[in-house]
Amino acid sequence: MPQVNLVEIFSSVQGEGFQVGVPTLFVRFGECDLRCSWCDSPHTWKPARDCRFEEARGTGRFRTRPNPIEIAEALEAAAALDPSAHRYASLTGGEPLLQPDAVRALGEGLRSRGPLIHLETHGLAHEALARVVDVVDVVSMDWKLSSDVRRAGRSTRDAEESFHDEHAHFLDVARRAPEVVIKVVVTPNTRDSELDEMAQRICAVDPMLPVVLQPVTPMGSVTARPSSDVLLGWMERLSKSLGNLRLIPQTHPLLAIR
Repeated sequence: MPQVNLVEIFSSVQGEGFQVGVPTLFVRFGECDLRCSWCDSPHTWKPARDCRFEEARGTGRFRTRPNPIEIAEALEAAAALDPSAHRYASLTGGEPLLQPDAVRALGEGLRSRGPLIHLETHGLAHEALARVVDVVDVVSMDWKLSSDVRRAGRSTRDAEESFHDEHAHFLDVARRAPEVVIKVVVTPNTRDSELDEMAQRICAVDPMLPVVLQPVTPMGSVTARPSSDVLLGWMERLSKSLGNLRLIPQTHPLLAIR
């Protein structure tokens, strides 16, 4: 059975997207191959030296273990938080699909304990997703916009790279799961043309796919949200083609929860 590089396992409620407010067991993976200017977890960009496990549900008390973690140990740590008390077990990051064997092993193990498997991903690693999609109940994919996102190792001065083609390939695979939701984080840098291209690609697959327009939570190099009139303008613009579009901010900063 594979080992896994994890950052933490803890209990909370989902703070963003279509499943917002639902009790969720989080399994956070270490390492990511993208650099988002607004990232709320830059400590997950590199493989983590240590992993921390919440000792009891909702207490915020953690114990620490060195990485890599045996799958059996990770499942034991999750079991201490009573997976059946949660609607979802969220495999998040970092980017979980950089460790597809671990995603499969943890997905199978957690699913057998009750919760649905919710995969949070940057939506680019379609080959890795194809290896694990059968153990995932909800694929929650980001749609990254090059105005605020670059690949790890690339300078911000490099020419911008569009992710639309890769997202379209990923979406084709993701639709094999029972449920797919799409989230796009928008900032003052977001361009109408980026959103138009995203909407066109999604509509080519299914215009009724759930899409969340998420105003950025200012952090990192992003210091402000788009104004309300800009957000409402984007909603009006995109609703002409996307039939299941919602405007939902991150809620866990508002509630001061993880």
